[in-house]
Amino acid sequence: MERLTENKIVLIVRRTRLDDLIVRFNSRDQARFYVEHLGADFSDYALEDTTYKEARRQAERRLSQLGRLQVVERSFVPNFLFGPEDTVVALGQDGLVANVLKYLNGQLTIGVNPDPDRWEGVLLPFTVGELDRLLPEVFDRRRPVARVSMAKATLNTGETLFGVNDLFIGPKSHTSARYHISIGERSEDHSSSGIIVSTGLGSTGWMRSILAGAVGIASSVTGIKLKAADKDKKPFEWDADFLYFSVREPWPSKTSGAAITFGQITAAAPLLLMSHMPENGVIFSDGIETDYIQFNSGTLATINVAEKKGMLVK
Repeated sequence: MERLTENKIVLIVRRTRLDDLIVRFNSRDQARFYVEHLGADFSDYALEDTTYKEARRQAERRLSQLGRLQVVERSFVPNFLFGPEDTVVALGQDGLVANVLKYLNGQLTIGVNPDPDRWEGVLLPFTVGELDRLLPEVFDRRRPVARVSMAKATLNTGETLFGVNDLFIGPKSHTSARYHISIGERSEDHSSSGIIVSTGLGSTGWMRSILAGAVGIASSVTGIKLKAADKDKKPFEWDADFLYFSVREPWPSKTSGAAITFGQITAAAPLLLMSHMPENGVIFSDGIETDYIQFNSGTLATINVAEKKGMLVK
């Protein structure tokens, strides 16, 4: 088969919910029995699986005609070596795009919605049918690109972790996180449920829910009706040169304070955290708990805006 170009295309795919059930129960029939035994609708799992597999088949066919195609399953992305000129196509939900971006370094990334009737797709502006027209424009650098700022956690152990939407710093289980927090000229010891650090891209997710909860509590306590953030308004831009942090459920006591609970992180004022947790302290990114680095006693984490940015085709 003759290709249009010799450009390298990396198609990132994921397993469906049905795939995961089959891995767990060994067969489709066993998966069906489990779901239906609990009173759930197995047909929805089957429809999602069929739709995604067809979208993947169409994407592979189209992309293989446009360049040198390599297909990579999401679980292999952390260990995959991307070339500097690779064009990356992520076929899945928004979370797949975010999960891929943090492992890239300047490669153009295209988010493709495999099931527009199911997924809203804030980061998935394209459909499989648009790939034939889109890829030549991307190869020729004729498409606009959104620059996406990331959060970066750097440890005194030498380890680093990037977050496209957010970082969580705290306990692996539902226990108290204990740490020393410093930002600018302020610092104190904390006992809390952990800290959320949000990027501009992630500001419509976890951060929005935190702010909504804070507004609700403040309104109830003060008796003053406060307005929650407009759900259609972006709290801050995707390419912002700052982050926001929020401390969850800080506990004021004889040995812990609660004066530092929310603020902005900049290059001039990074967030510094020293762990006081002997075990089970973690930092994970983008809601993926398996993608973490340990944050136990003596570990110093510096949280700031990453030097690199994601490059998302619009």
